Amino acid sequence: MAAGVPIAFQEVLNLQQLQVPETSIKHGLTTMESDKWIVSVEPNQVSLIDLQNQAQVTRRPIKAEAAVMNPSVNILALRSGKMIQMFNLDSKSKLKSHDVDSPIVFWKWTSATNLALVTATSVFHWSTEGADAPIKVFERHATIGSNTQIINYTVSPDNKWCLLGGISAGGAPGVVNGNMQLYSVEKKVSQPLSGHGGAFCSIKLAGREDMAQCLVFHEKKPEDPSHRLFVMEVGRDPSKGAPHRLPPTQIPVPPEAASDFPVSLVIDAKNDVAFLLSKAGFVYMFDIHSGKTMFRTRITQETMFVTCPQASTGAVFGITVRTGRVYRVGLNGANLIPYIVNTLRDNDLAIKVAGRLGLPGAEHLYTQQFEALMGAGRVKEAAQLVASSGSALRTPQTIARFQQIPAEPGAPQPVFQYFSTLLEHGKLNEQESIELAKPVLQQGRPQLMEKWLKDDKLHCSEALGDLIMPHDTAMALSVYLRSETHGKAIQCFVQRGEYDKIVPYSTSVGYSMDYSSMLSQLLFSNPQGALDLAKGLVSAEGGPLIDIQATAEAFLSSNRVQETTAFLLEALKDNKEEHAYLQTKLLEINLIGGAPQVADAIMQNGILTHYDKAHIGKLCERAGMWQRAAEHYSDINDIKRVFKNSHQMNPEFVVTYFGKLNREQSIALLKDMMSRGPSNMQVCVEVAKKYNDELGSEELVKVFENAKATEGLYYYLGAVVNFSEDPVVHFKYIQSACMLGQFKEAERVCRDSNIYKPEQVKEYLKNAKLPDPRPLIHVCDRYDFVDELTEYLYLNSLLQYVEVYVTKVSPAKTPQVVGKLFDLGANEDFTKRILMAVGTSCPVEEMVEIAETRNRLRMLQPWLEARVATGSTEAGTHNALGKIYIQMNKDPKAFLTNNMFYEPKVLGPFCESLDPSLAFVAYKKGAGECDDELIKISFTHGLFRDLARYLVERQDLELWAKVLTKEEGDEGDIDSEKEAQRRQLIDQVVEWALPESESADEVSCTVKAFMAADLPGELIVLLERIILQGSDFSDNKNLQNLLILTAIRADHTKVASYIDQLDNFDAKDIALICVSESHMLYEEAFTIYVKFAKPEHTTDKDEQIEMQVLAIGVLVDFMKDLDRAKTFANQVDEKPVWSKLGNAQLEEKMAADAILSFIHAEDASEYVRVCAEANEAEIYAEVIPFLKMARKNLQENLLDTELIYAYAKTNNLTDLEKFVNGPNVANIQSIGDRCFSEGLYNASKLLFKSINNNSKLALCHIHLEEYREAVAAASSANNVSTWKQVCFACLKASEFRLAATCGLEVIKYPDHVDDVVTTYSDLGHFDHLVSLFEQGLGLEDAHIGIFTELGILYTKHVPEKVMEHCKVFFSKLNVSKVVRACERARLFKPAVYLYMHDKQADNAVKIMSEHCSAFDNDLFLDAIVKVRNAEIMYKAVSFYLTMHPLLFTRLMEVLEDHVDHSRVVNQLRRTGDWALQLGQEYMKSVQKANLSAVNEALNELYIEDEDYESLRKSIDKFQNFNMIALASKLATHELLEFRRISAYVYRCNKKWSQSIELSKNDRMWKDCIDTANESADEETIEELLRFFCETSEKECFCAALYTCFSHVRPDVAIELGWLNGYHHFVMPFLVQNMRQTYERLQVLEKRTAPPKEEDAQDQIAQTYGQLGGFGNGMLMLENGGGMGGMPGGMMPQGQGGIDMSGFGQAGMQNGMPPGGMMPNGMPGGMHPNMSM
Repeated sequence: MAAGVPIAFQEVLNLQQLQVPETSIKHGLTTMESDKWIVSVEPNQVSLIDLQNQAQVTRRPIKAEAAVMNPSVNILALRSGKMIQMFNLDSKSKLKSHDVDSPIVFWKWTSATNLALVTATSVFHWSTEGADAPIKVFERHATIGSNTQIINYTVSPDNKWCLLGGISAGGAPGVVNGNMQLYSVEKKVSQPLSGHGGAFCSIKLAGREDMAQCLVFHEKKPEDPSHRLFVMEVGRDPSKGAPHRLPPTQIPVPPEAASDFPVSLVIDAKNDVAFLLSKAGFVYMFDIHSGKTMFRTRITQETMFVTCPQASTGAVFGITVRTGRVYRVGLNGANLIPYIVNTLRDNDLAIKVAGRLGLPGAEHLYTQQFEALMGAGRVKEAAQLVASSGSALRTPQTIARFQQIPAEPGAPQPVFQYFSTLLEHGKLNEQESIELAKPVLQQGRPQLMEKWLKDDKLHCSEALGDLIMPHDTAMALSVYLRSETHGKAIQCFVQRGEYDKIVPYSTSVGYSMDYSSMLSQLLFSNPQGALDLAKGLVSAEGGPLIDIQATAEAFLSSNRVQETTAFLLEALKDNKEEHAYLQTKLLEINLIGGAPQVADAIMQNGILTHYDKAHIGKLCERAGMWQRAAEHYSDINDIKRVFKNSHQMNPEFVVTYFGKLNREQSIALLKDMMSRGPSNMQVCVEVAKKYNDELGSEELVKVFENAKATEGLYYYLGAVVNFSEDPVVHFKYIQSACMLGQFKEAERVCRDSNIYKPEQVKEYLKNAKLPDPRPLIHVCDRYDFVDELTEYLYLNSLLQYVEVYVTKVSPAKTPQVVGKLFDLGANEDFTKRILMAVGTSCPVEEMVEIAETRNRLRMLQPWLEARVATGSTEAGTHNALGKIYIQMNKDPKAFLTNNMFYEPKVLGPFCESLDPSLAFVAYKKGAGECDDELIKISFTHGLFRDLARYLVERQDLELWAKVLTKEEGDEGDIDSEKEAQRRQLIDQVVEWALPESESADEVSCTVKAFMAADLPGELIVLLERIILQGSDFSDNKNLQNLLILTAIRADHTKVASYIDQLDNFDAKDIALICVSESHMLYEEAFTIYVKFAKPEHTTDKDEQIEMQVLAIGVLVDFMKDLDRAKTFANQVDEKPVWSKLGNAQLEEKMAADAILSFIHAEDASEYVRVCAEANEAEIYAEVIPFLKMARKNLQENLLDTELIYAYAKTNNLTDLEKFVNGPNVANIQSIGDRCFSEGLYNASKLLFKSINNNSKLALCHIHLEEYREAVAAASSANNVSTWKQVCFACLKASEFRLAATCGLEVIKYPDHVDDVVTTYSDLGHFDHLVSLFEQGLGLEDAHIGIFTELGILYTKHVPEKVMEHCKVFFSKLNVSKVVRACERARLFKPAVYLYMHDKQADNAVKIMSEHCSAFDNDLFLDAIVKVRNAEIMYKAVSFYLTMHPLLFTRLMEVLEDHVDHSRVVNQLRRTGDWALQLGQEYMKSVQKANLSAVNEALNELYIEDEDYESLRKSIDKFQNFNMIALASKLATHELLEFRRISAYVYRCNKKWSQSIELSKNDRMWKDCIDTANESADEETIEELLRFFCETSEKECFCAALYTCFSHVRPDVAIELGWLNGYHHFVMPFLVQNMRQTYERLQVLEKRTAPPKEEDAQDQIAQTYGQLGGFGNGMLMLENGGGMGGMPGGMMPQGQGGIDMSGFGQAGMQNGMPPGGMMPNGMPGGMHPNMSM
């Protein structure tokens, strides 16, 4: 795009580069609803391109026809057929789904919550909210009917107007008409429009308060060649005025685009600009306010089929069809106004647009118009011009112009008119706000200022705040806050007394200030303000902004206990451990300062936990706060002392307090409290109740027992006994209750508790001999001590309690009581009285058993008869009475027969020994429960007839089985005695029991029993007697069936006769049994079917046919006699019979006969099998009649398909063509493939031609060698596989021109390029192959594979063209494939070129290093710094050293920032000394990195070159090397300077002795002295001094004393001077030493002098004076004697009785820090101002 144009245009993305196929980049498949997502539907997936995340592509395996993403949230709508769905991608859930009635032709998101759906007839809206189905909005207008392709749909901002747009074919070729429908939701009416695009927008019009909702649309009528733009307001309330409407403006369409038409119209809502994009790639930009065209240009040759606006910038995104280029078009504000002025020459438009958008470029126009208006005196118009000019004219000079204009009489001042106009248009700038504020404030009208500030009409600045400050502090504060003038905002807070807002504000804006000085000023003037400020400072985010301790000291120094407390509470609210001292002090000042209630409240809240609890506890105790003191003590002795006052404590507290003690402490404290008398018993009982589990009941019981507090023990145990599981607790409670006479409680626990030890309680109660034995009764009753209880009561003459026990307590234990009374010899009358008193509550069975064991059963008769008289039905009662009556022979049979309540199993065995017949009666009464006993007694005593009658009456098959089943002996033989008994029973059944029966059920059950017992012979005899000899059951169908079936099983010779004699049996069922595998009576079955197929037996015709079919089924399925079956079929001549025969013949592979049978039957049901068998037998001519017959009734794909195949196999092409062209349902594709595979190419050609399968048709032409026709068919098919097959066939036939035509179509597809190359190459047609790909370069959709493969072919066959091809088409090559081909062909220069342009510098360097023909120094240096593998750089170093040593320095200059220099130096060392020499300049340049390898290598070179100056500089600047090794090496060097360097190196490494020795050897005395002085070692210096004395170096001795003065002991110097006579040389040292000693003593005397009294007072005053400025240092308040200042125990003057001791000693122990030092480092016990 040329410079200076008013739009900005760029390509931001390419969808094809993101692997989106071009077939998916078109209308309907690719959508872009916003600048967040692009969605593309591919064949088997949906691609989501996240434009907000660097175009990251997410592909989801979803098959859909269309997909569209919500413009605001990640909701994806999918459409497949008539199913539409919404998915939330964030929550990975399906929101909604719906099946539409009509296919959707277009859809689009109109908002974040609404999806518009357009069908062929209607428009629907589908909301994302709720579960509602799509709602129909309106019907499509006739002018935008089904022949119109919908391309756009939009809804107005107020959702009251809808615009649907589409295109349709025009009357003339190439003409495309645009049709739109404008629909009013409120009025439900539509208006057709002729145009291609439109959109809604909201704009702010001059002179109107409300927004104007406008429709901007393009109009192009079919009969009118002109294009026009309309802008009109829709939906305006008539009461507010006429709607805005612009006259239509012409759109300047270029002549070369006469047939062009718009595809979309997009609104730039930010700038009120409309962009119109056309099919030919033109962009038109319009000003919506005027409707004028501001710019037109062509940005692409392709169509942008989808567009969307970018709300943040106003730009427009568009995607081109197929190519997938994503363009961004937006307004270029910097160039717009100059373009309008210079190109369009429309100054009026330029002024309006510049003013509205605030764009530069129209300043001179504004100035000219302004001057003209001012000159004409039109002040108001000039003010309006300034207001609409943006910032062009709003300058101080303009304000001055208006201020200079004199006011007219009766009119406001011009400057006020000016400001009023500006306020109407918007916000004033800084200078305007200040100039307006001055006169307004002077006039005393701050309310106007307040209103303007509230409406955000003024620009807030520090200067404006300064103007307002004298008049209104609150308003000034608002201005300061908005202008971020933090310092003055805080001053306003101070003036307003809003101290609590200072810190939050400062913290929020990051403003820092000196809070200490502010706080010190407030402390004396406004203590409450100081407190508020201090709270804010200490609670600031990020930690306290002041020192907590110092601040607290400041408050205390002013005797502000309340404020100190409030401050510390705020400061210590986080309860940190490091604040333990301050927490202690906070509580201490309140406890001692007379406010213990405050301390109590603080401790009550529990906000502080790290204070010194022992110390606070003592203070609480002194203050009489016993409970708080107890809370803080942990030693039991202290606790006991405090609890002496427990009577003054809250009992609840005492109870709760025990929860804090351990078990031993609690017990000890309880003992102590109990020892102080009964006054503490109640609270001790409460403690014991609550902490019973923790302290243990055993210990607590001991506490009460030791104190002899039985009552306390009783109350304690009474509270826990109901929950305790300790037997001791329960026993002790019972014991204490008895001791206190609480027998009711003792009885309750004995009755309800399951915990106590019954033996222990029983023995205690027995020995206690309580007047009330009920507790003992409950214990004995519950734990089954009934015998002992009875004995105890009987022996103690408590018989009334015996009766009470059995009647009221436990009637169920009456048998045991009575038994014990029997054993004790009690009176029978008493016993009977007890039984009668208990009555029915006594268990019968147990009572009877006890009476029987003691032979007292008859004694129970009155009691039993009384129970029966009361209606008792208990079996035990009647059993006992029955035994008594049987023994007494009191009509027992009547009792056994009539009584319904006794148990047969009880009385039966009782009767067996007395009378078996009575036992049989009893067992028979059991109704099956005693069958085994009944059978046994019948067999034992020969009661067979009774048993037979019983069996027949019972009708129980299981019972029959017991008596009829043969039992085998131990060795498998039949028991003869049992068999004889069974025989007798059967005879009785046959002779007597069954003939006597008149019940069919009894007969049936008996027969079934015989069958189940496997007695066929006996069963046949039985049935013949019943059926054949005449009886009521002769015609019974079931019995006839049974007789035949029994004969089938036992004697099949009788079956035929039975079939002839009997007529009333189930023929089908019997016949099926006959043909079963176990019997195989086929003739009998056939006879049955034939007999019952006759009319006399079966009257229904269908049933007769069914019997005939079954009959022939026996012949074909079982007897396998198809000839007899065919004869039978001819006899009956029924179609079902022929069908059955046909199926059988088909099973036997008799396909021809089966076809005839099916034709007779006119049955085509088995056409599938018939076709299969016919194909297998290859009887195609025979099957044609059957297929024709079948087609009369069936329209099946297989029939028509097989008929076509039969025609093809018989080569009946005429009938085949006629049939194919007629109506049929054949699968022509499959049959065509079948014929093709079998070589029937002429037939398959006809078939493929009929279904337009040009792919297969082309293959048929190939096999028939019709190549031109094959190419024509392939062209129609346009399928790559077809093109490829035809191409290869033509190639093999040497039809090169035809092959090239096909090949060009094949190579369009990248996946098939290799096949083309392989085939051409295998056939040796290389020239034709190269020519083919050269032609492919000119294809419209030539892809990267064509260019790549041609490059590879050039490397093989035309190497001279490779480099040119690579240079021209590099961007379209697959570099990796081409470069490999170049390497294989040893074309290294093209390979290097490709590697370099593909940014594969590693490979390029490798090629140039390995192949000299490809080396180029500049190219190599350019590539080496771009390699990714650093190892290549080091290989390059070796390469240059070996091959290009003269260029090595240049290489290292390039690589200096990229290599490890130590490694390079090592590499140079391995190469040789010459390499080090070669790299010396390189090493000098990199020595600044101070690497040891580099330093050592350079040092070696310097030594070798004897360059000691460079070596000394190197050592001084770069000391990262093995200095000791270098010193050792230089120590023996022949040159003096190098030996001096060695000594210097030793000296640098503090090897003083080695350095001095080297210097001594070389007589370098100054070096010796400097080294000794630097060492500061007395021994080294003394040794050097002695050396100088020994060598008579007097001057050196004197110089050493001078140089090393601070390290030489005076006695050593004097001694050496005296011994060697060096008095004059040692004297300077002595003089200096004496002077130093004198000065030190003088300083010491001053420091240790006692302070004067006045000075001490001044110091104290100064100390307390610092309280006002505590930020300058920490305040020290000292405690006790020995600390200086005040005497111990005294307070400073002017202060109250508050102890401030230790406030400066946080963390000290006993007033001193560890080590006995004060915080300022002075020794403990010294005054800060005392000197040594």
